[in-house]
Amino acid sequence: MLVEKKTFTIEGFKTFNGSFLPQVQIGWESWGQLNTRKDNAILVTHYFSGSSHAAGRYQETDPLPGYWDSLIGPGKPLDTDQYFVFSCDTLVNQEPFNPYVVTTGPASINPETDKPWGLDFPVVTIADFVNTQKALMESLGIERLHAVMGPSMGSLQALHWAAAYPEAVERMVSVIGMGEADAWTCLGLQQWAEPILADPNWQQGDYYASEPPLQGVLQTLMQINQQALSPELINRTFFQHHPMEAGPLESIREDYRMVKRFREECQERAKLADANHLLYLIRANQLFLAGQGSSLKEGLQKIQAKCLFLPATHDQLLPPYLARQTHENLLALGKSSNYQEINGSWGHLDGLYTITSQGELIRDFLAEK
Repeated sequence: MLVEKKTFTIEGFKTFNGSFLPQVQIGWESWGQLNTRKDNAILVTHYFSGSSHAAGRYQETDPLPGYWDSLIGPGKPLDTDQYFVFSCDTLVNQEPFNPYVVTTGPASINPETDKPWGLDFPVVTIADFVNTQKALMESLGIERLHAVMGPSMGSLQALHWAAAYPEAVERMVSVIGMGEADAWTCLGLQQWAEPILADPNWQQGDYYASEPPLQGVLQTLMQINQQALSPELINRTFFQHHPMEAGPLESIREDYRMVKRFREECQERAKLADANHLLYLIRANQLFLAGQGSSLKEGLQKIQAKCLFLPATHDQLLPPYLARQTHENLLALGKSSNYQEINGSWGHLDGLYTITSQGELIRDFLAEK
């Protein structure tokens, strides 16, 4: 499938914490056709380092399709002959310098100053990501989603949709997700922020006219990428690694070949990323609580949707207990919830690369009456 990036603009946007943005722009993509009743829409919400590019290619020559291409398309579990599937770039997207990403965030121009917002940009939450999506949904004339689903940070958005707009969501699928950021998860996310905060080029977020904190961004992305992978996958990828490699034995200045390769791979993504955007994304995840109320129970109590949780058994970033607790809380509240673990070797990324193992379960869940 070939797909195009479209832009949606909101004039005047009030954030969850009460701040005001004069204008917000987000990118979005879609697959399939909206039917005349406009009741066949499925919203796919993306993960931390992702975008709305969930399936298809922009050009036939693109080396890889969108991240859930195995799920979305004609005859696939999210069958585009049956469903209208759409997805949105989030606010403060990790890669504002990616030509295929449209996002408003700290690197955007503040119309009042004609300079980048920097840290004057308001703190945003998962609720704000959802509210931009809801504005797009309403502009398309869609009143109710057949389903909302997404992996990792996308699962947070999907769950918040079900809690914040219960009458607008029929089904919710949380893949490699959680119901709230507990203390362990909050602290883990903070470790991603620390390299940027420690980079002298960060300058309290005011670096757009000078040298950006690229070293901090690189270290942050290296941490994220390692934690998203399983030990098994890393050991299999770098199978030639040996602890007694000559270079590191002879000089503290010399890195392992494996470390050099991993760093080089992360450097390519760092070119498209922005330090402040990463910090705002991290904070949005730290602030997450389904429903953004006083307690998880309060948020889950509002849910009317049928729910499906698909954590990854070997996930060390968002371990299965986070999804299991949410599922069990829903059952205790008398809600409809199902739970199935993805058993693979990718770790957290099983939610992207091993998701086809759950394809028939997802297909059946979407077809339930």
